[in-house]
Amino acid sequence: MREFQNFQKKLFFNYIIGSIIAVFGVGSVFIFHTLDLSSLEIRYLLFIMAVSGIIMIVGEFALYRKHIKPLREFFKLENPQKKDFDHAYVTTHRFPMLTVKRILGPHLLGLSIPASVMTYLFIYTDLINLDYYYIGLAWAGAILIAVMHALIEFFLTYNMCQKMAQKIEGLARRTIGESLTIEGKYFLSIRRKLLVSTLFTATFPVSLFILASQIRAVENYSAQSENYWSWASLIVVIILGVSICGAVLLYSSIQEPIQSLRSSFDLARDGHFEEMTNSYSDEFASLITGYNHMIRGIQERDDRNDQLLSSFFSVIAATLDARDPYTAGHSTRVADYAVKIAEKAGFTSKQTDLLKKSALLHDIGKIGIRDKILLKESRLTDAEFTVIKQHPIIGANILEQVLLPEELKPILPGVKYHHERMDGLGYPEGLTGDEIPLFGRVLAVADAFDAMTSDRPYVKGMPFSKALDIIESGKGTQWDPYFASLFLEIMGKDN
Repeated sequence: MREFQNFQKKLFFNYIIGSIIAVFGVGSVFIFHTLDLSSLEIRYLLFIMAVSGIIMIVGEFALYRKHIKPLREFFKLENPQKKDFDHAYVTTHRFPMLTVKRILGPHLLGLSIPASVMTYLFIYTDLINLDYYYIGLAWAGAILIAVMHALIEFFLTYNMCQKMAQKIEGLARRTIGESLTIEGKYFLSIRRKLLVSTLFTATFPVSLFILASQIRAVENYSAQSENYWSWASLIVVIILGVSICGAVLLYSSIQEPIQSLRSSFDLARDGHFEEMTNSYSDEFASLITGYNHMIRGIQERDDRNDQLLSSFFSVIAATLDARDPYTAGHSTRVADYAVKIAEKAGFTSKQTDLLKKSALLHDIGKIGIRDKILLKESRLTDAEFTVIKQHPIIGANILEQVLLPEELKPILPGVKYHHERMDGLGYPEGLTGDEIPLFGRVLAVADAFDAMTSDRPYVKGMPFSKALDIIESGKGTQWDPYFASLFLEIMGKDN
């Protein structure tokens, strides 16, 4: 609640500043230093300004209470929900434009109408010696001053509302554990802000000068006053045209780097971390440099994570192999064979890396097999072999419980299905042909070859040539014929 009270105090302070500059500064100087008035007429005009100013303030205050109400109610809530945070967040972002409406409405309705009516009555009763024509000029001046006041208030309020929005977003993170976003709910383009501010900055002083000059011309009964407005209108049109062109060109120079940054962020969100070419010499140069630093930091972090992850897989594989001294190095050798097959088959680097990880962990399920069976030095019985055949399912279950990130989930099929056969006589599910996942078919070849050529407690490993002959004869029945052929080619080259 304290943040809300401070927010209101700053809003009030900004209003005072804007009012002093616009209404009591430019407005009063415009009136009292342009017209030739007696001291009594000045008092009457001050009275008119005071009364209409009070009406304007009352109107602005009524609108302010309506606009600030959602924020006031939000900060009174003890346990705000997501919808409450969203509503307060959007209201805060909308507040600068609500401020513009709050200033423009009461200025034109609450200030100008009462002032016009009272001035008309004072002129009609001869209390003020002015022509009715001045009321129309006063309306033109009031519009200029109202727009200037609204513009000042907008920019003063804009920075405050950004800070308040950050506080609400931080409170949402701490309270409900969720982030807030304005995207799709409210959008105020830089183009609109730039165009309005540029047009007003360019035309306001000229328009005010033209208006003051016309009043002086009427005051002095200038002979040229008849053609004055046609000349003044032409000048304003030319200035407007130049201002619009300048604003559009300026926005175009800002839009290009903003669009480049947005595109780069979209690429980074999709996992493509590419540095931007920094060809800017303005503030965008620092922004692009910061973005490139961020991308390099992400890449370095990802590289470290990849190294740690690779080390983790290698350690797990070594730990599994260390449990059975007769199969030491088995997982690493299977991974090496699998990578060679993948490279020969034209797998992408990402697929090859995932296949390697799957190979290193393909026997992780043996953790769940009792030592009495796993380390048995004689041939296994049928019952014991049935237990051993559970290790692919155990391994897949272990990895599923780890809650692997989405990008690592492709390693699961290799762990679960590396003992399937093309003819459907494998395990654990008896899949056939292309039903067997890709990694399962590759690992089946690599795993079988290393198993046949490795020494076991009850049998000595066979020569490479004999194992390759068995793989040759088993193409299409036990092993995928394509991957088996690739492996035979690789081993033929190696020998």
